[in-house]
Amino acid sequence: MNYVFFGTPRFASIILQKLIDADTPPVLVVCNPDKPVGRKKVITAPETKIIAEKNVIPVLQPEKLSDADFENLKSKILNLKCDIAVVAAYAKIIPKEVIELFPNGIIGVHPSLLPKHRGPSPIQQAILDGDKETGVTLYVMDEKVDRGPIISDSRFKISDLMTYTELEEKLAYIAGELLVGVLPNYIEGKIKPKEQNHAEATFTKKFTTEDGFVDLAKDKPELITRKIRALNPEPGVYIVQNEKRLKLLEVKLLDGKWVITKSQLEGKVPKENKIFLSN
Repeated sequence: MNYVFFGTPRFASIILQKLIDADTPPVLVVCNPDKPVGRKKVITAPETKIIAEKNVIPVLQPEKLSDADFENLKSKILNLKCDIAVVAAYAKIIPKEVIELFPNGIIGVHPSLLPKHRGPSPIQQAILDGDKETGVTLYVMDEKVDRGPIISDSRFKISDLMTYTELEEKLAYIAGELLVGVLPNYIEGKIKPKEQNHAEATFTKKFTTEDGFVDLAKDKPELITRKIRALNPEPGVYIVQNEKRLKLLEVKLLDGKWVITKSQLEGKVPKENKIFLSN
């Protein structure tokens, strides 16, 4: 089973490690280029690249999937005789000419129950909407975003305290386990994909800094707590005090009341505190 794995951040790295641990590693990992991280702008490799190199898996890091980069990718795929690809949090639109390189197409991994929460931020949106359930969907990719026929899915209940990073990690593990079972059966033709109900589709967006603003005096505690759980670490949640931003980092339920327990004033280090949210 020769397949290519497309993916870059933590979510993708957890899935990649699951596949390797199950003795079904890809023959090639495609991820974004190394980039500067943090205040000191240290050039840092994607987590998937680090895992791939530890397991002696070749890595490609194209800036884009067209022109010379496409020809290089095409050459690699043809030389490796790849049947199929898996895409998880790659952060680039996969063009039709790349999809057509694989005889069995590309399996997309999406952390929601499609057609709900298509787009770039399904985990954050599920928390913001107060969803009680989410999950992972494997689907056949086409040139449209998250709209191809569904191969398989798995459901997961969201607790009222679960944060984005916790839910992301849980869904990544579920996705890895699902892929390990589904990938060989799909290649062997034992699974027939089912068309999504496009009339029920909902869409997410990429969140900005402005989306993280809250007003403690006006916004309901439910909205504030969901934002803190959903939008940390990026783009973050904040209030404005004395013309400076105060980041709200952590919220807990104490004696039946929502309390912000960690914050960070602009230019300072995070600190423990207690800001009670009134109903």
